[in-house]
Amino acid sequence: MTAPVTPDVDSVTVVEDGSVAVVTFGSGRHHNALSTGQWAALAEVARDLAGRPSLRAVVLRGREGDFCSGSDLREWDGATSDEVDRSFATLEGALRAVEDLPMLTVAVIEGVAAGGGCQLALACDLQLSAASGRIGMPIARLGILIPVTFATRMSVRVGPSRAKDLLYRGRMLPALEAQRIGLITTVVDDDDLDAELAALQASWEHLSAASLRAAKAAVDRGLAPVTGPSRAQPPARTTDPDEFPTRIAAFFHRRRR
Repeated sequence: MTAPVTPDVDSVTVVEDGSVAVVTFGSGRHHNALSTGQWAALAEVARDLAGRPSLRAVVLRGREGDFCSGSDLREWDGATSDEVDRSFATLEGALRAVEDLPMLTVAVIEGVAAGGGCQLALACDLQLSAASGRIGMPIARLGILIPVTFATRMSVRVGPSRAKDLLYRGRMLPALEAQRIGLITTVVDDDDLDAELAALQASWEHLSAASLRAAKAAVDRGLAPVTGPSRAQPPARTTDPDEFPTRIAAFFHRRRR
């Protein structure tokens, strides 16, 4: 039997500023790549915040100048397919916990939002990015088999053709290009990021919290015929058994040179 994942509770902090909770996650190392335990901790925090009726919004920020470069690939070097599948299941659990938050959610993107980090940004309602930020899904080079939920999050934002193009080419998009195609919401100069976030939060303060939650729920219910079936799919293999071990080993070989 597979051992349960132990959440790395020290990797996630929550600071409440009035009716807004700011969640800061990760260690800040390796472009803020998250271990399985760190994904589990983020899921726990999101589920706890979901039961807080006083909150209007939740803001997600990565540590040390990067949003999130996805899962920590060091865990996957020499890992079995079952172990990688478990890591992906934990990641997906965190994404769904964020998506299921009933209040507004904002991803503040600095540095990179890649792979699972891209998915985490898309799990939020809004994405506020520094102009120097980049976002994308460069995973095909590793022999990762994209889960249907990952593909659906992208397709809902940019349409199926653009989603396929992004997945096929694995290109990291500059923030302004990502905004142009609808992958992220707002781009500001790096120095203006915190001021824009403060202005966004202030714009909600005079609005009805119930109306804001109802607006989010209405949009999400309207999208349910598209997003619901992908969530209902049984878990599938997330790596190609022939290619993944050699590709992940080659990735680390290049990094060590």
